[in-house]
Amino acid sequence: MTHDDSTPAPTLTVRLFAGAAAEYGADAATVQGGSVREALADLLRSASPDAARVIDRSSILVNAVACTDRDQELHDGDRLDVLPPFAGG
Repeated sequence: MTHDDSTPAPTLTVRLFAGAAAEYGADAATVQGGSVREALADLLRSASPDAARVIDRSSILVNAVACTDRDQELHDGDRLDVLPPFAGG
């Protein structure tokens, strides 16, 4: 479920780790999105193609809990963590 068009999308903090941070050029970003999918799309708008590839392959945590549902609803103040695949793991 995503936000309706009459209310602004929630503002969230995204923390990027390891290779995701290296490719993105920062270890944190502020994005907007009513769902994980929307927040990641907002993040990817400012990402290089290499950063986008790493982020697309990464595991996502919402408020420190693993998230596999990219349509999960988000709220103001939620935090997304982007954890890229690690060698050997």
